[in-house]
Amino acid sequence: MSVPSLIDYRLFSSRRRRYRLNRVPEDMESEKGLMNNAKTPVTSRLSRVSDLMTEIMEIQAEDLKFHVLFIPGNPGVVPFYKDFLESLYEFLDGNASITAIGQISQTSKDWESGRLFSLQEQIDHKVNFIRQDIEGVKVPIILVAHSIGSYISLDILRKFSEKVVYCIGLYPFLTLNKQSTKQSLIGKLAASSVLSATASFLIASLRLLPMWAARRLVSNSLGASWSDTAVQATCTHLRQYHTMRNVLYMAMTEFRELAAEPDWEFMRENQTRLAFLFGIDDHWGPLQLFEEISKLAPGTSLSIEREGHTHAFCCTVAGSVWVAQHVATLIKNRFTHLQ
Repeated sequence: MSVPSLIDYRLFSSRRRRYRLNRVPEDMESEKGLMNNAKTPVTSRLSRVSDLMTEIMEIQAEDLKFHVLFIPGNPGVVPFYKDFLESLYEFLDGNASITAIGQISQTSKDWESGRLFSLQEQIDHKVNFIRQDIEGVKVPIILVAHSIGSYISLDILRKFSEKVVYCIGLYPFLTLNKQSTKQSLIGKLAASSVLSATASFLIASLRLLPMWAARRLVSNSLGASWSDTAVQATCTHLRQYHTMRNVLYMAMTEFRELAAEPDWEFMRENQTRLAFLFGIDDHWGPLQLFEEISKLAPGTSLSIEREGHTHAFCCTVAGSVWVAQHVATLIKNRFTHLQ
């Protein structure tokens, strides 16, 4: 396995735009060891949040110094992130409790009887969860989020500015990429209720296959290099009609909301509490967004992942471990008393 080589671009204000290059510490042995050794397992539970059934994955720390709240992307199926969450806990040396909250009605069972939930409803759901379960904790909260979860986390930061001390967005989806053909096609699919229902029905028809056959199909097609965790999550959650309908409905509302520019004023005001990890060829979080943030919120910690783990980093063990190590390094560098 190759040694991770990521350059952390931390920008600072000056009359001319300048970059301070900080190489994230490389630790091949710790990464290899974490991939091979047993990790503290996450526990899964279902919880009612504002009367909406919610899938939670968590690890509770004994020596608690802060609490990490993870917001997934879309699909927001938290079992996809199991390897990432367990790796992050180990890289943080057990000093943080970690909680991951799934998107509403992207579950293995249709708890909400076919109801569809918008991006704003998903945001409100996360805010209500914090007020219900986390706001009372006595340690600071660090937000870690993936894709559209990064957009959601900025809204959470706005509402809980005294409690949230740091916000890390992974492969962030913060605004539409008008140059992306893929986004255009997904937007057209999501905008059509007929096409969305048809696509969801076709995917849900795979439930007719027994689990072993579904796993083989996913492994041999979509997930040839995927981890067992990702293959299992695909088979248990994404083969559900209600899940795919909610994925596409949420996407439709994302495209409406993110047609606007990011709230640059808010990001400038909070730039020292923000960090983003970008990929080389990621149409959801393109490098042009990296450049915009570097100009308009230059105090933000910006990094580019160059190992080819892609936007769907959580679908491979190597991607999960590498990104977890990067997140842990950001946190430890920011909060040196945790080392």
